[in-house]
Amino acid sequence: MKHQLLNYHHLLYFWIVSKEGTLARAAERLGVTSQTISEQLGQLEKRLGKVLFAQDGRKLALTDVGRVVLGYADQIFLLGERLQDAVHSSEQPATMRLAVGTTDSLPKLVTFRLLQAVLQLPGQVRLSCFEGEFDDLIADLAVHRLDVVFADRAAHGSGLRVFSHLLGEADISVFGAPALAERYRPGFPRSLHGAPMLLPTRNTAIRSRLDYWFESHDIVPLIRGEFEDSGLLTLFGRSGVGLFPALTVVADDVAEQVGAQSVGEIHEVREQLYALSTERRIKHPAVEAIRNSVQAQLFRAPAVKTASAFDAD
Repeated sequence: MKHQLLNYHHLLYFWIVSKEGTLARAAERLGVTSQTISEQLGQLEKRLGKVLFAQDGRKLALTDVGRVVLGYADQIFLLGERLQDAVHSSEQPATMRLAVGTTDSLPKLVTFRLLQAVLQLPGQVRLSCFEGEFDDLIADLAVHRLDVVFADRAAHGSGLRVFSHLLGEADISVFGAPALAERYRPGFPRSLHGAPMLLPTRNTAIRSRLDYWFESHDIVPLIRGEFEDSGLLTLFGRSGVGLFPALTVVADDVAEQVGAQSVGEIHEVREQLYALSTERRIKHPAVEAIRNSVQAQLFRAPAVKTASAFDAD
């Protein structure tokens, strides 16, 4: 039996509903009535012969088939966006597009410096930057919604074809508002025992290294807060609630932006930076520029040869 051509207008309605969660919000976004959207979805389900949504309270939840369709819809509309970019670029100077994902736990100052390297490339670069949960970013990478993901850990056990490229590692220091820094700097690191601390949440890679370091030095800090978002952690540190860890290499930026001072450096604990991709060898010129910037300004090169670390699994 010959398949009929898919109506992509119906698919767009499905895609918007899946993002908004309800017919009412999708209708508001599209400027049509909820009844119109319901009719369009009904026609799509009839064409596919499958139910795509199930009622879940006041929201619509994707069925198993609906999740499969959403994965293809994401790729279809991403390609449509790139098609428009290509046509538009043919009339203007060449534009390079880079869609980057960064985890919440990656320090904002690091993210900024990474992406600065992209904007300094010759020619026009269109940068799209997304921040989110590690697993969500890996899923977007797997369906090519993202070109690369920068994270503080490798993508082990994701079940997806994703390669982890270690770019480098950097030392960690403890910082604090001036009064706190002055109080706890003498006798560092023993002074951290009982000191108020703001730390990353336990699901982050750097937290496990810090916990191990505290335990091995018989230090028990007074944890005043735990944050997945590194930017929020730094803001609380600025208020003087507690001491907090940050990269040693950005000490000047921390001082300038949040008025915090270094208490001491933890040499045994290092932050790692990975570039995650769907390719065994990353070939995107913008990512190559980022790699060079990282090794020149931010991180120590990995213990193994840089090229092999970047190109291997």
